[in-house]
Amino acid sequence: MLLRGRILVKDNNFLRFPLEFHVIYQAVSKSYFPHFSTSHYSAVEHYPISGNVSSKQAEKCVDFGRKHDVDVVISKVLEAKSESEVFQSLVHEFGCNKIQITHSSVARLLHRFQDDWKSALGVFRWVESCTGYKPLPELYDKLMDILGKMKQMDKMKALLEEMREDHIISLNTIAKVMRRLAGAGDWKDAVKMFDQLERFGLGKNTESMNVLLDTLCKEKKVEQAREIFLELKSHIPPNANTYNIFIHGWCKIKRVEEAQWTIQEMKGHGFCPCVISYSTIIQFYCSESNFYMVNELLDEMEAHGCPPNVVTFTTIMHSLTKSGDFKEALQIAERMRLAGCKPDTQFYNALIHTLGRAGLVEDALCVFTKEMPQNGINPNTSTYNTMIAMFCHHRKEQQALQYLKNLENSPYCKPDVQSFYPLLKLYLRDGKTDKCLILLDDMVKKHHLSFMLLIHGLCRANNCKWAYQLFREMIRQNIKPKYLTCSLLLKEVKEKNMYDAAEMIEDFMKKMKSS
Repeated sequence: MLLRGRILVKDNNFLRFPLEFHVIYQAVSKSYFPHFSTSHYSAVEHYPISGNVSSKQAEKCVDFGRKHDVDVVISKVLEAKSESEVFQSLVHEFGCNKIQITHSSVARLLHRFQDDWKSALGVFRWVESCTGYKPLPELYDKLMDILGKMKQMDKMKALLEEMREDHIISLNTIAKVMRRLAGAGDWKDAVKMFDQLERFGLGKNTESMNVLLDTLCKEKKVEQAREIFLELKSHIPPNANTYNIFIHGWCKIKRVEEAQWTIQEMKGHGFCPCVISYSTIIQFYCSESNFYMVNELLDEMEAHGCPPNVVTFTTIMHSLTKSGDFKEALQIAERMRLAGCKPDTQFYNALIHTLGRAGLVEDALCVFTKEMPQNGINPNTSTYNTMIAMFCHHRKEQQALQYLKNLENSPYCKPDVQSFYPLLKLYLRDGKTDKCLILLDDMVKKHHLSFMLLIHGLCRANNCKWAYQLFREMIRQNIKPKYLTCSLLLKEVKEKNMYDAAEMIEDFMKKMKSS
């Protein structure tokens, strides 16, 4: 979501940049990015990483130290067909002595099987049975979320009861349950969860009320949330976040007038609208390509002493780039400099994307290799993915491979499905099937991205055509996909009217049932 600081790069149709835009970019770069140069930096493998590493990033690095044990478990789990079979195979194969179980390794296993509830539940029951190990409450929450996402509501509720008996339920647990219930269309059950909070050892207060309201608003039940709020506010006081939840909810259902009215209501109750309040409405106008109103709101924010932040500017720049207005997008970077707003990784991702779309490959490369380290900003996986996609579009295969190698060696981030997708697309487009198969093999063996994980990832990224190609490759190599993978892919290809693909998948699923 853009307002949470994530810029999702989807469009790889790079264009040449008119000469006049170079002038704008140079003006921005000289004033905003000190000592900027547009010369080509090829020695990207020596890119200096600077800045502080967060504890979460450090944990990810440490987690790879136990990769071997985790991979052994994964290989065994993939052979099983049910949660009980997963549990039994792990108990009989490993017992509880051969594998070192840590919180990070369990978290990695749950992440690996986040789209496969049977394997996730079977693994979790196995680690629970191991003497001397007790999963953290956060790991229970993760399993709860997996079961809810897979619409296993009875099992999710049963797990919730286990957690209640062990007194390990937090508001975060209830939030996950509420959101999964509402996401499955059972929003009234989500309300019942709020009514039963005391049963789980939790209180009805502003924080828990906001969780309920946020759950309903995210599922577009804004009017119902409003009715509940009017009932509760007499004995549960709202805060600024309560009103921001409604601003986001009204924008989500495209009723921006109510969102603007909520800002006035917010002021009437003594709360000052913050950057989130305004940025939510700005995001709505960006989605409608109404940049006149975007500029009006920017002026209003500054007039009321609520200056835009880096997320606001990044959202606008990305939206302008998506609309093809590269000149205005770069001017937003200049406005951000004048506002004294410091860039972050997501801003640089958007800037690199803008330059790439404009055909300024060398300028984008300089932002990555010079400006980001000069400002102490570390690249993330999305930064590398943007660079790889740009190089592949311009058929710069070796540079794309070099950046993939740099990403593989980075201590701060690792490749995901989207890291490989541009190269796969390039190889398939050029008929280089041998290189395509080598890359696929590398993805599976070196990076432990199974075919099923890749298919799920590509489906989530709206790339079901490539997911179907991988599905066919699985069949060719006699690798049996799980029924869930087939169902997910079938749904996606049907939505894209890929009738031949749908027929092939349905035939395969019938054979799976019969066997």
